[in-house]
Amino acid sequence: MKEIEQIYFNDFGVSFYWRKNDRLLTDRIQVIFKETGFYFTREEVQRFACIVNEMYDKNHCGGCGFRNKCHRFLLKTPVNEIELAVSAQELIDIKDLLEGTLFTVNLNEYINNVCKN
Repeated sequence: MKEIEQIYFNDFGVSFYWRKNDRLLTDRIQVIFKETGFYFTREEVQRFACIVNEMYDKNHCGGCGFRNKCHRFLLKTPVNEIELAVSAQELIDIKDLLEGTLFTVNLNEYINNVCKN
């Protein structure tokens, strides 16, 4: 029995829904990266994506020779008590993971709910 349904993945992390008793639990999304797992609601994933986008706009490197690995900074999360130390490249990877997750969730909702005849 498959216990998860993958939503999105990249080389840095993965997002998925848990499955319990053959029922897909879509009220929360498991997001795992940097050996850390978050079990967020869709709204928390959206909030985290906004935080990451703001941090990306402030800290995006411009193509120097260090390739986004020269410094680390604290990335806030939707959990007030948790901040993550990430490099600029890790921030890019987290940004991709969250955007890909939200895109897939929104697309599936559109296809399965809005487009039903």
